[in-house]
Amino acid sequence: MGKKWTITVPGSTANLGPGFDSIGLALGLYLRLDVTLHNEWAFEHHSIHLPEKFTVEDHLVYKVAKEVAERYDADLPDCKVVMTSELPLARGLGSSASAIVAGIEVANQVCDLNLTVEQKYTLASRIEGHPDNASASVCGGLTIGASLPNGDLELIHTQDVRAAFAVFIPNVELKTSEARKVLPAQYDKAYAVHASANANMLTAALLTKDYKRAGKFMEHDLFHEPFRANLIPNYHEIRQTAKDAGAYGTAISGAGPTVISLLPIEHVQAFVEKMKPLFPTYDIQAVKVDTEGVRVDISE
Repeated sequence: MGKKWTITVPGSTANLGPGFDSIGLALGLYLRLDVTLHNEWAFEHHSIHLPEKFTVEDHLVYKVAKEVAERYDADLPDCKVVMTSELPLARGLGSSASAIVAGIEVANQVCDLNLTVEQKYTLASRIEGHPDNASASVCGGLTIGASLPNGDLELIHTQDVRAAFAVFIPNVELKTSEARKVLPAQYDKAYAVHASANANMLTAALLTKDYKRAGKFMEHDLFHEPFRANLIPNYHEIRQTAKDAGAYGTAISGAGPTVISLLPIEHVQAFVEKMKPLFPTYDIQAVKVDTEGVRVDISE
């Protein structure tokens, strides 16, 4: 029996309201890959819905692994990859970002690249197009990132998040590309200043662990939620019902259609049990914050 790499990547939520394309949070929902060297590239999927016909060359994990190997002038060996996922596709829980992070880690392991954490989250953010989901899946915990004009990525992250979350996952997909189409091409100056102030307050509240205030500003986004709200089933009803039940705040997870609520740790399970009969068409789960990020276990 040859070497096997088990790669575990957390899913994530992005934005938390006004932290648009900048704030990410790793969640305890996972994509797992068992990788072994093989005589050709092959993928086996469990709990992942994919089109009936797809080629290895079209697979995101393979494409990213190949791109990373070529970037570092390494030869990517043939692998068999067995994938299991707790992340529904196109629901706003970082399924594509987790696949990108997984592809980077596949290349890192089988090509012996010895990438640093900074190299991993920089690569993942560039491939994804923004640092929120990708950096959270690499680092774990809460990440706040921004790209400088020269292309460098600056990232602040902390694993110390003393709050819990509940996710409302509908049985409908919403691709990020479609959710971006409803956003305005530009914002009025005064509007943008107000929106940025709300994002600043959200960030400060999260970093100072003032979760009650963080929840307030989760619900005061002006960058994307006013334009995406009508794409999200039961959006307004969920926000109000969650608030009445003790949630600090509720926001669209990433581009949606999942909705996420911020809660005290000791109340999250009772909150979920209360919400389930009220929104029976949703898969409502309590999710912890993942604090490890991508990890690898190696066996012989």
